[in-house]
Amino acid sequence: MFKMTRFRPHLIALALGLGAPLLAHAFSFAEEEAKDKAAAAPRPGAGGPAISAACKERLQKEKVLVLVAERGNSGFNADQGRYGMHFQGIDRRLQKYGMRTLSQEEIRKEVAQAEIDAHFRNDPDAALQAAQKHGASLTLRGVISSRRSINPMIGINEVYINMGFTLVGTDGRYIAEASASSDSYSGGDTVGMAATLINEQADGVVRRLLNGYCTEKKPRTQP
Repeated sequence: MFKMTRFRPHLIALALGLGAPLLAHAFSFAEEEAKDKAAAAPRPGAGGPAISAACKERLQKEKVLVLVAERGNSGFNADQGRYGMHFQGIDRRLQKYGMRTLSQEEIRKEVAQAEIDAHFRNDPDAALQAAQKHGASLTLRGVISSRRSINPMIGINEVYINMGFTLVGTDGRYIAEASASSDSYSGGDTVGMAATLINEQADGVVRRLLNGYCTEKKPRTQP
């Protein structure tokens, strides 16, 4: 959705030079529609295999703390009030698998900003204490990052968006990682573009994370 078709003069010249042979090939709406559907279809295995019934039963015993932050030049902006759409996009996918989650309202009331910041500054001890304090057996962290450049051919600003997700256990160990990325040629609303990115790719991202959980030999569960 973010990509703009690039202008390719050599292709236009080629099409003009070969105009007659190209016209000889009859245009088919059905054929073009099939091509469009094939291009839009998700890539096979993009989200990994389906979650097994046995693993779904284990997932239902887990309580997840979902946190989102944006990486900037001066560090992380982990003010959860900025990321309502991002939280909802991930949260509802987790709930599809029967997982319990802390709502944004619960996070706002019960989780101190210092505890949230600890998750994104690689302070495992503080993050562990915060998770245990609020009864979360897993923490799912999402980090928005962006990179800007100017396209040398058409002189338009390019903004590349990436979201990295990490599923972490109460002991601080990394259980699974997944990412989603795309790019845009205009605009500076990285938070808004990241929300669109989540809506497009969250199903596959969450399934990859949960597949990582399912393959763990000793998955962490609440008593």
